[in-house]
Amino acid sequence: MRVVTVRDFRDRASEMFRSEDIILVTREGRPAGFFLPWDAPELPKDLRREVFLRLSEQIAAQRKARSVTEEEVLSGFAASRRRR
Repeated sequence: MRVVTVRDFRDRASEMFRSEDIILVTREGRPAGFFLPWDAPELPKDLRREVFLRLSEQIAAQRKARSVTEEEVLSGFAASRRRR
């Protein structure tokens, strides 16, 4: 596992996204978050499942709070892709 600061992560994000390393991001010496390469073979399936479930729950809660349907989100993604 690599440990980097928020500034280093921001400045070198594209390089880190190509890496297979798990990266702990720190702010003022304390953990601020981490980056898990989704396709890393050593990433346990249970951990992937838990991350996916938690992210799904957070997204659902945010959609509900903003009264946005899943269809509206998907439509927004499609429109964004067409503009590229």
